[in-house]
Amino acid sequence: MPGPGEYLPDVTEGIINPDDLPKPKIKNRSRTRKKWPCPHCKRPGTRHDFRQRKLHHLGDPESGRPVDIVLQYSAHYRCKCDKYFHIDMSDIAPPKSDYTNAVIELAVRLVVDDGLPYREASWRLWSARRVLVPFAAIQNWVEAAGKKNIRENRRR
Repeated sequence: MPGPGEYLPDVTEGIINPDDLPKPKIKNRSRTRKKWPCPHCKRPGTRHDFRQRKLHHLGDPESGRPVDIVLQYSAHYRCKCDKYFHIDMSDIAPPKSDYTNAVIELAVRLVVDDGLPYREASWRLWSARRVLVPFAAIQNWVEAAGKKNIRENRRR
């Protein structure tokens, strides 16, 4: 690890082919239960199936590799409601997102608090935390948070 004031160039700078980037570390996590309350009637529903979801998380700065979380979770079914549902994972990642809450919060903070442009924030996430986020995704997160527009209006 470099000391203070010591500059070491990024070893991934200039790589054009994404296959040449460092392979991610895989962390397996589980959210499986035999029964889980139905979100509609709050009565317990039985486990119906297992599913997997791959999430990109903040990378490991020591090894310089990204981190992916493979989250196995249970899908449930409630006969009385005739509803299928999953275990709540909103504390880890928003629904249908490929990134964890930590990545989203850091990206939004880089743009809103530090005032970085979207492309620069995307590069900063890769170079410092080894998580590859398209700058368009960062723009969507910031606009969904609504914080950048409020800050720009205050400057005027």
